[in-house]
Amino acid sequence: MELIAYAFADGFAVARRNVIKIVRVPEILLTVLISPIIFVLLFAYVFGSSIDIPGGSYREFLVGGTFALTLTFGATFTGAGLAEDMQKGIVARFRSLPMSRSAVVFGRTASDVIYNVLSLVVMAGVGLLVGWRVHNGIGSALLGFGLLLLFAYAVSWIMAYVGLSVPSPEVVNGAASTVVFPMTFIANTFVPAENLPTVLRIIAEWNPVSAVTQAARELFGNIPAGTPDPTVWPLQNPVLYAALCSAVIIAVFTPLAVRKYKQTGSRS
Repeated sequence: MELIAYAFADGFAVARRNVIKIVRVPEILLTVLISPIIFVLLFAYVFGSSIDIPGGSYREFLVGGTFALTLTFGATFTGAGLAEDMQKGIVARFRSLPMSRSAVVFGRTASDVIYNVLSLVVMAGVGLLVGWRVHNGIGSALLGFGLLLLFAYAVSWIMAYVGLSVPSPEVVNGAASTVVFPMTFIANTFVPAENLPTVLRIIAEWNPVSAVTQAARELFGNIPAGTPDPTVWPLQNPVLYAALCSAVIIAVFTPLAVRKYKQTGSRS
């Protein structure tokens, strides 16, 4: 128990260091806050005028997908941050200190939850301005936000492993874009999954991003009345499927990322 307490204390110290960096490098905060605004406004006013959601508002339909997309993209901060620390030798300094070997990775993923909370607050505010509303009460809304943050936290562990495996932050961004773009667009984020061609529809229906988006829409009360019920299990049980996918990702990539950190030295 004492070792676990020390590991948590070390992880908290690293997380605190990463949060303080927001103040010292305000450009990071601006990126975190501006991107969600652009996504919401762009899709609300560009796609919103050309996509019709029978019985409902496209802008309400849109916001759940925008939440999922932005937080998934935001997870790349974890990988880029670790790759940058490796490149600058900061991780080598951590390794020379009497601290838990897992603290650096845990601290990085924990601090990025704060970025995600800020993004959600900004997106929710902009969403309210463009017509998005929560119809199922504060309890369901908080559950929806919590599920979105859980999934983003899970994806951040994938990015942590990537960040510790590549030589520079630029490679992280390139690799992440290659995976995250299709992952977030071959989904029901911006159009109903049933509108996609057959092969893409099947991928979208089983895509965890679709489940997170569907769960958010249901919990926020943004599914229009009369919308046909989904015909596949992941979208029939989106909260459960999204939670299971998040748990599996965390269970697989947490030990992989920690082991990679222990194996990797400084990159110069």
